[in-house]
Amino acid sequence: MSTTWSALATKALAGTALTRDEARSVLHAPADELLALLDAAFTVRRAHWGRRVSLHVLDNAKVGACPEDCGFCSQSSKYASPSGEAPMKSVDDLVEGARRAHAARAKRYCMVTATRGPSQKVLDTICAAAERIKAELDIELCASLGLLTAAKAQRLASSGVDRFNHNLETSERHYEKIVSTHTWADRVETIQHAKAAGMDTCCGGIVGLGESEDDLLDLAFALRDLDVDSVPVNFLDARPGTPLAAYPLVEPGYALRALCMFRFVHPRTDLRVAGGREITLRALQAMALYPANSIFTQGYLTTGGATPSADHQMIKDAGFELELASGEAAPADPEGVAQIPPPVRRPSLPTVRT
Repeated sequence: MSTTWSALATKALAGTALTRDEARSVLHAPADELLALLDAAFTVRRAHWGRRVSLHVLDNAKVGACPEDCGFCSQSSKYASPSGEAPMKSVDDLVEGARRAHAARAKRYCMVTATRGPSQKVLDTICAAAERIKAELDIELCASLGLLTAAKAQRLASSGVDRFNHNLETSERHYEKIVSTHTWADRVETIQHAKAAGMDTCCGGIVGLGESEDDLLDLAFALRDLDVDSVPVNFLDARPGTPLAAYPLVEPGYALRALCMFRFVHPRTDLRVAGGREITLRALQAMALYPANSIFTQGYLTTGGATPSADHQMIKDAGFELELASGEAAPADPEGVAQIPPPVRRPSLPTVRT
């Protein structure tokens, strides 16, 4: 069967789209063939990204009190998740966050708000921060602010935001089981607005939402049809108080097979191992670098994660190198980032959320 995986790599490198059955076969790869599958996925990854790994840092710019009811999200005001809420960070806070990301040798810094869509005040803050960050630092900027209009997308692009994130999360068929306050089509429209404004598009999903195998395949192929620039693949880390609190972790072997499937379907795309990486893959985290070419570091929106120094060490130990915002490669340096001060955690207010 390893010849089959090699054939899929050859097909992907030739620019021939995988069929649905071929993508499904990747999800069914036997455990004994996992290394052969990863090697085939790495053949594709290496052709487009070499041995480079880019680090991305998230900044939770506005915590909690979100009116949407995404069933996996502890930032929703609908659920009794325990970590409270905090108001929008200041421009100075966001610029300082970008400095920490740059010190960690991250390629990209992403400002995220828990909201249906950006208010004028939030947009003013994000755009002012973007302008200052671009003037000071060599780092790419991403924003994830919920639903956009065409005008808001254009303003973000004009301020220096390079990329906009808005995940589809799951298939269109499964979506209404996870979210009721907006539609899958609303999310697609936001991605189209971001693309039309000239920003790169970052759009992926979450594995482990109770979706079927067909739902996961639908997601992968829908993202291909949208021609997005970046696909973050999250693994559910179920949050207390949410409707999905009792959902189990994704099995690590399946997580790696899912990453390989996404790599074959999206051969040239920036494929990122996102939320849930540490708790899902555990000792196999370095294996994810063979299909994926980027990772988040310094934690996630509502959960902790690996430190930049630990991620530098993993990248170095696995024989990979960093990709910087300049496009240049650099060696990972775990000692050089060990003393980076962590972001200041503002005290949570006593409300519903994580």
